[in-house]
Amino acid sequence: MTLLASAQRTSGAATGSTAIFRAFREAVVTMLAAIATMLCALAIDPEPGPAILAVVLCISLSRSQLDRHRQGRIEAAIVLPVVGLIAVGVGTLLQFAPWIGALVFTTGMFVSIWLRRFGPMASRAGSLIALPFVVLLSTPYIPTTRVTPIPAALMPVVVALLALLWVGALHALARRARFLAPAPVPKHSAPAPARSSSLQPTASTRMAIQMATALAASFVIGYTFFAEHWAWIVLTAFIVNSGNRGRLDVAYKSVLRVLGAAAGTLAALSLSMYVGSHDMTTAVLILVMIFLGIWLRPLSYAWWALFVTIALAMLQGFAGSPALHMLWPRLGEIVIGAIIGVASAWFVLPVRSTSALRRRLADALAALSEALDPATPMRTSDDFVAAIASVEQMHPAFRASRLVTRRFQSMQPADWVDALIACRDPAIALIGKDEMPGNVRRAVGAARKSMREPQEILPALQNLHRSMAE
Repeated sequence: MTLLASAQRTSGAATGSTAIFRAFREAVVTMLAAIATMLCALAIDPEPGPAILAVVLCISLSRSQLDRHRQGRIEAAIVLPVVGLIAVGVGTLLQFAPWIGALVFTTGMFVSIWLRRFGPMASRAGSLIALPFVVLLSTPYIPTTRVTPIPAALMPVVVALLALLWVGALHALARRARFLAPAPVPKHSAPAPARSSSLQPTASTRMAIQMATALAASFVIGYTFFAEHWAWIVLTAFIVNSGNRGRLDVAYKSVLRVLGAAAGTLAALSLSMYVGSHDMTTAVLILVMIFLGIWLRPLSYAWWALFVTIALAMLQGFAGSPALHMLWPRLGEIVIGAIIGVASAWFVLPVRSTSALRRRLADALAALSEALDPATPMRTSDDFVAAIASVEQMHPAFRASRLVTRRFQSMQPADWVDALIACRDPAIALIGKDEMPGNVRRAVGAARKSMREPQEILPALQNLHRSMAE
């Protein structure tokens, strides 16, 4: 146990430091793309609306990583204009025929998630469909007062293409200059999640139904009781259910969303006494807050919620809204949206987080087994490292659960993740060797079999680490 604990501490410290520097570099490139797109948008239309849209789209495109490969860039360039026009139509419906707009919005988000069941290409198409719909919620409506050469309905399309151009170009230059790490090219597409029962829908279908349920409930409650600020409820319900990795993950993101928004509300109230509502200083501070949010988001979603709350509070000055009177109601609406999101994930075709984690652990061990197999012609650690990164995405929620339940629950899935992460470095070292110890391969096989019995997972992973460390 001492060897494993030491390996976990060393690996955790190195991984955390590397993640901070990698996130900082990603944030720098993303903000440069956002500023370049924003300046282009302002040159075409001096109104703040397209400039705000430019920043939001650059952030979303950078996170989606659609620009990382040539095929993704081509697909985005073809699909984004069409989806942008559709989003303009949906935005018009939300403004003038809200109930019809809500129905179309909910249907669009359902389809974007449901498409994941048809493979990587359909999943990318779903990401492109979802992108403009999310922007509709996160970008405040600012009426246009000037006449520009480009019709207002086409401005979102122009801004979307500009964002794709700048994000793709600057990320490519950064990777060529080795400021960013090369884009990973996995050899195999991610396996589809297995069904827990032949009578149940696939995981992607269940998540799509959960999202549609949460959005429908959010629209009904928002339109009925919060006619002016319904978007905050819908946006929060969407955020906590997006990228759903099980019930625990949704609950964890909900807590972070509320805590970050509460801290951001207090900070925005304090800053509002010293900062003007729509001057150049405020614009610079908004960009600084967004940069900090992008940089620290990989460490915890609470940081993103904190800094975005401050930025949006400052942004209300440009929209002509009194920020101070909106902050506390907005926090209450975020709480309501989080409750709706959690209720949907827990009671509508729920996905157990431990089951999702065991599936990802099994995928990582399968990748390790193939990389250690002498019969594999070209043995590399790329797939195994990528699979561990997928497991690590679920780590924060299980770590938080371990802090709360450690005293009365002996089996902690967070320990499984710790044990697997500790195997990463010795596994990479072994994969590069010509000879493969038989005891390591047997330990891998035993760890894969242990996925069927949760009580056996931790001892099997600890034995795997000992075998590789020896």
